[in-house]
Amino acid sequence: MNRDSNLYTFLFATIMVFVVATVLAFTSQSLKDLQSENVRKEKMQNILSTVGITTDRDGAEELFNKYIEDQLAIQNDGSIDASVDVFNNVKLSLELKKTPKDQDFPLYVANIESEKYYIIPIRGNGLWNAIYGYISIKEDLNTIKGVVFDHIGETAGLGAEITQDWFIERFVDEKLFDINNNLVGIKVSKTNNDPNNSDKNDHEVDAISGATITGDGVTDMIKERLEHYIPYFNTLRSNKIALN
Repeated sequence: MNRDSNLYTFLFATIMVFVVATVLAFTSQSLKDLQSENVRKEKMQNILSTVGITTDRDGAEELFNKYIEDQLAIQNDGSIDASVDVFNNVKLSLELKKTPKDQDFPLYVANIESEKYYIIPIRGNGLWNAIYGYISIKEDLNTIKGVVFDHIGETAGLGAEITQDWFIERFVDEKLFDINNNLVGIKVSKTNNDPNNSDKNDHEVDAISGATITGDGVTDMIKERLEHYIPYFNTLRSNKIALN
C-alpha cells in the first residue's frame, strides 16, 4: 500500500486510535479495584481525622476498626435502619437527590479512651461544584471535636482553602446548639467579631477572604445536614436524662 496515500493515513490513524483506546481501557479496568480500595481507605482516614486520629492509608483500616464502634443509618424520624451498610452502600451525593423521608443519614460512632464522638458526613454546594466532608461532635451532642472539608472544583487560593488546617482548626470546640438545644450551626462570617476565635459560643468562625460563596456553602451544609439528626440526638439526650 502506498504510504503517501490518504487511505494509508486513514487506516494507520484508525489502528492507532483502536490500540490506544484498548490499552487505556485495559489499564483502567486493571486499576479499578486498586482505585476503589484507595477511595475506601481515604474515607476511613477522613472519618478518623475528625476525632484526632491521623494515619496513612495503609494503617487506616486497622485504626478505623479499632475506634469506630458503630456505623448507623439514621432515619428522618430518628430511628435506625439496621439493615443498611452505610459505609459501603450510602453515597451522600445520591441521598441528597431524595426527599428527607427517603434518605439514610450515616452516623459513625467513635469510642476513644471511653469518650464517644458522633461523626456525620456533610455535603453541599460551593462556588463551582460540590463541597463535602465530615464533622464530629463530642458526647455532649453540641461541641465540635473536629471537621474535615474537601471540594470538587473550588478556586485555588480562595474557596479551595477550606481544606487547609488553619481553616479547619477554627471549628474545634465551637458549639452547634444554643442553651435551649436549638440548632444554630456555625456561620462562616466575614463580619465575625472574634478574629482570634476565642469565643466558642458565638456560632461563628472567620471567613476566607475572597471566598464568600464557598464559605456560605460550608455554613449551609453543616446546618442542613445536622437538622436531620436532631430527632436521633433528642432520643440520646432523653436516654441520658433517664439514666441519671
